Amino acid sequence: MNGLVMLLISAVVLLAAYLVYGRYLARKWGVDPKRPTPAHEMEDGVDYVPTRPSIVFGHEFASIAGAGPINGPIQAAMFGWLPVLLWILIGGIFFGAVQDFSALYASVKNKGKTIGYIIETYIGKTGKRLFLLFVWLFSILVVAAFADIVAGTFAGFNAAGGKVEANAAVATTSLLFIAAAIGLGFFMRKFKPTGIVSGIVAVVLLTICITLGILLPVYVAKSIWLYVVFAYIFFASITPVWGLLQPRDYLNSFLLVAMIGAAFIGVVFTAPVINIPAFTAFKVGNNYLFPILFVTVACGAVSGFHSLVASGTASKQIDNEKHMLPISFGAMLVESLLAVLALITVGALTVGGKLPEGIVTPPQIFAFAVAGFLTKLGLPANIIFTLITLSVSAFALTSLDSVARVGRLAFQELFTEDLEPGQTGHPFANFLANKYVATIATLFVGYLLAVLGYQTIWPLFGSANQLLAALSLIACSVFLKKTNRQGAMLWGPMFIMLAVTFTALVFTIIQKYGKIGAGSFTFGADGLQLVFAILLLGLGIMVAVSGVKKLTEKAAA
Repeated sequence: MNGLVMLLISAVVLLAAYLVYGRYLARKWGVDPKRPTPAHEMEDGVDYVPTRPSIVFGHEFASIAGAGPINGPIQAAMFGWLPVLLWILIGGIFFGAVQDFSALYASVKNKGKTIGYIIETYIGKTGKRLFLLFVWLFSILVVAAFADIVAGTFAGFNAAGGKVEANAAVATTSLLFIAAAIGLGFFMRKFKPTGIVSGIVAVVLLTICITLGILLPVYVAKSIWLYVVFAYIFFASITPVWGLLQPRDYLNSFLLVAMIGAAFIGVVFTAPVINIPAFTAFKVGNNYLFPILFVTVACGAVSGFHSLVASGTASKQIDNEKHMLPISFGAMLVESLLAVLALITVGALTVGGKLPEGIVTPPQIFAFAVAGFLTKLGLPANIIFTLITLSVSAFALTSLDSVARVGRLAFQELFTEDLEPGQTGHPFANFLANKYVATIATLFVGYLLAVLGYQTIWPLFGSANQLLAALSLIACSVFLKKTNRQGAMLWGPMFIMLAVTFTALVFTIIQKYGKIGAGSFTFGADGLQLVFAILLLGLGIMVAVSGVKKLTEKAAA
């Protein structure tokens, strides 16, 4: 298979889906450009902030993408390129984009509230409590997986103790990004510059940060960077969105779009050959195509995390309802295109069933392949490799910003949901609901899991992520039904994802119990995975049952 042909077919399919299916959904559900959005009705300067669509798109896209659309397709390529490509396109259009749009739409129509609030309003309080606990556990998994990935891209030394210049340069640049984002946030808030001026300032700051990063690499071990990453996301999760979240995502959006553009150009001009088979086998090692493919390729096809970003942060920044379609449906399809590019890179880099020596992690595979494409066009390989690695880490770090905030909010809401405005609860509940305590509780457990490494966490993260997608689709389906809007297009994806995720979690539980009998069970890795799998399965079943009952009950006469 030729990579260029694969890319062009995918781009045409995704563009057609946006123009036809996306606009159909917007008309069917009813988007009202004249209706005030929650960002205007409830503006508070912290979470509810009317924002230009380009900035919100940058935040949404950077947050939902993370490292997922690169990691998932590359890992799932063991089944062959055809099943991965089909799932990216079909899942991205009919599962992922529909979920993202419906979650953002439902939130904007409910004062910018989260999916948990949607569940409470249209399903019940018990369902909401269970969902909040599920979201908190899921957020911990995301924090653990992505923190490990980020720390790995910053690590200045390899396993043998040798220096890794590209990683060290990425680390310096990322630290400078944070400082630049804070400065940009205050600049934009005080002077309110036009989009053109903001864009020029952002590009200048990016150029300075990247140049200094390449000239002044910082060589620090991965274990130290893990501490730094967690310290950063602690502060990022408690600061106002305009102070760090928005400007950092805005800066990153330029870098991330440039990365996708570079990969696209590289594929177009080099037309790489895909060296992996179209299909290998239904079972590869101990992995079955069903359900492993569908939980491994999450971001890029469908990801429950997207619903948390859409309803947790993006919905509170929407300036006009007409912006919802490009910010949600559009961002998801761009992510699907990135997943296709990731699949092409691993297919082009694999020779004789093996990858180049020393290139093992998905971000390294992606960066090495894209650098190889662009080197053929005369560009310096070391600089390109550094920039692509930087972009991947920027994806993951941006997701960490958002998910740490989402996890903190879910933890707080567990202890304050029954309180009226101005009312105080039990002193211990008030203590746990404190934003600093809630953030520490979320990040501490996340750190314990991060030490195990993303390879250990990723399968469980994928299952939890896709189960969250199913629960979000249930919530949005009930909302559409209760508000007399058509939601039948959510039912198929909803039931399919329930089947996929329940199967995957049951497989995980059986596998871990098997290790106990074989005497190879370890408390650190296997024990935590077993506990999380049982909790997620139990919570998921209870929330799903509550939601499906509401979805199938007859309307009152």
